[in-house]
Amino acid sequence: MPDHAFSAAPKAVSPVGVNHLVLNVRDIEESHKFWTEIVGLTQVGELHQRPGMPPVKMRFYSGNHDGKLTHHDIAIVESPNVPPPSQWVLADGHVAINHVALTMPSREAWLQQLEFLQSRGVKFNWRVNHGVTHSVYINDPNGYGVEFLYELPREMWENDIDGAINWLENLPTEGPGALLDRTDTPSFGEQAAAAPAE
Repeated sequence: MPDHAFSAAPKAVSPVGVNHLVLNVRDIEESHKFWTEIVGLTQVGELHQRPGMPPVKMRFYSGNHDGKLTHHDIAIVESPNVPPPSQWVLADGHVAINHVALTMPSREAWLQQLEFLQSRGVKFNWRVNHGVTHSVYINDPNGYGVEFLYELPREMWENDIDGAINWLENLPTEGPGALLDRTDTPSFGEQAAAAPAE
């Protein structure tokens, strides 16, 4: 008998967020290098083979959560039949997951990551300021899009989330212009309307 008796909720109970993503990859070693050396995650585990189960190559990776690791944010499973990579695009992609968005701990850390990616010759597919985040999109070796972002302060977008999501500013994807970050992104909603004119 359970400790608590629960009646069915009248509607779905909202989760607090996405816990982790599992990606099928063609070559686990190639993807391991990307997620550790380019993205900066730490491998925290690897699936052990179990008797009677088909062989599976699977690894688990964590980001830095205030100096601590989690059980995993991303996992990769080697699946040789994954189609070859293609150029990432926001629409008409050829892989099931459009992109994985990774939050950087601060604007400064995000800017450092942009410089690091550019120094390693990683192609920027899209460099954009959204009304809720500032972002760069790259490819992983399997054609998945990977977005590095930092969140803008909540008070800048919470009063008009739709307006903030739909605002964007495209920036250069190469050269010094791809590393610049403007700090004059507009605010949206009631607070923006009430802000004094300068």
